[in-house]
Amino acid sequence: MYEYLETADPALVEAGKLKRVAVDPVSRVEGHGKVTLLLDENNQVQQARLHIVEFRGFEKFIQGRPYWELPVMVQRLCGICPVSHHLAAAKAIDQLVGVDPANLPPAADKLRRLLHFGQVLQSHALHFFHLSSPDLLFGFESEIGKRSIVAVLADYPDIGLQGVKLRKYGQEVIRMVCGKRIHGTGAIPGGMNKALSKDERDYLKQDIGQIVSWAQGALQLVTKVHTSNLPYYDDFATIRSNYLSLTKPDGALELYHGGIRVKNQQGEPLVDHYDYCDYQELIREEVRSWTYMKFPYLTALGKADGWYRVGPLARVNNCDFIDTPLAEAARVEFKQHGGATMVHSTLAFHWTRMIELLHCAESIQILLDDPDLLSNDLVAKGEKRYEGIGVIEAPRGTLFHHYQIDENDIVTKANLIVSTTSNNTAMNESVRQVAAEYLSGRELTEPLLNNLEVAIRAYDPCLSCATHAVGKMPLQLELVDADGKLVDKLVRHSSGEFIHGCE
Repeated sequence: MYEYLETADPALVEAGKLKRVAVDPVSRVEGHGKVTLLLDENNQVQQARLHIVEFRGFEKFIQGRPYWELPVMVQRLCGICPVSHHLAAAKAIDQLVGVDPANLPPAADKLRRLLHFGQVLQSHALHFFHLSSPDLLFGFESEIGKRSIVAVLADYPDIGLQGVKLRKYGQEVIRMVCGKRIHGTGAIPGGMNKALSKDERDYLKQDIGQIVSWAQGALQLVTKVHTSNLPYYDDFATIRSNYLSLTKPDGALELYHGGIRVKNQQGEPLVDHYDYCDYQELIREEVRSWTYMKFPYLTALGKADGWYRVGPLARVNNCDFIDTPLAEAARVEFKQHGGATMVHSTLAFHWTRMIELLHCAESIQILLDDPDLLSNDLVAKGEKRYEGIGVIEAPRGTLFHHYQIDENDIVTKANLIVSTTSNNTAMNESVRQVAAEYLSGRELTEPLLNNLEVAIRAYDPCLSCATHAVGKMPLQLELVDADGKLVDKLVRHSSGEFIHGCE
């Protein structure tokens, strides 16, 4: 692979023989990040890194709060996928009140699933149409003025408008279930706080047929774009990896609740329907000094070989089938295109994202005919526990929420592994692949550097979500006077060592 580009030769760095190029910030992603390259005198790339430069402490300030606040509080991690955090936290606190997923009332389970399908639909539509379609429609090295949804609306008004309306519909599903499009309330310990009314259900049914049709159109568009640019789209930013996701017991694609399935790059199962409550035996994390995002890996394979990918590509690669007919037909076509057990093309994230968009639209259409959505049997009760773990497939991949509480119902410990965090090594590898294969040795220009951002955007990263953690992260605090002179400095290294002073 391309791990040799993670760190440049220290001798070259110390000798001052390398020049630095930065893409700062990475655009059209949620959150703040940058890419840095170190180049030698021949413009050969010696180092390429994706840095996450914002720091947040959700795991720490969750502690000391009563557990029932968590499903609302953790939504503030993200404005794009708040529902995913809401539901992962809700599944965890269900366990704190003694309610396992199998014991959740059917009406509550279906309302949560409807909510989640609306969330994934709107998020996938936002990413594909608003953030990525300018690259796919105008080219990776297009002029800056073309790199926005505004340009798409101007040149491809039908496509742009359908994207806006698809996202709006997903947001309306969320509003009907939770009361608000962003940061609403719905899931509570052991269930849901309200059913759909008949009017709310009928309102959503009005447009669902059109939504399914538009989802099919979006899938046809991405399929055409990908297959019309071969082998470039199959090769660009492509790496071989392990894949992790949830699946149903029968192997079907699953977004809300299932067991963990991991496959290696040859498609061989490493674990199947693994109980996610034992995730700490399966996954560990490490930190590195140059980024605020952790690096998860499979314990059994170790740091070097155990990194993996999550998200739409992982889910479609890992599942045996999709239980809605149009999306399943699309999955079969996608796998036939790949011609192998596993599809490793990084740009295929876009293709699989639209397969899932169609699956969500079909699933919403089916659920809206279910009378349980109108039922008021919404809450189950059980015996108190002191630990709860909730795992869900967020739009960007598998999301883990883990809480411990004391006898006063106060959170004493919190651990979150966010989807984008799981893709950290993979995103860095894709950045290095593009740097090595498409940029190294060339005179770098702004349009050419956009290729690095294209590689990152394929993963649909949520960088704000992924920098929630605290621990032995490197930090540097500087005190500067009114004239800009450094007065004092405090540095904490990744080892945990503190150094104080301006020297």
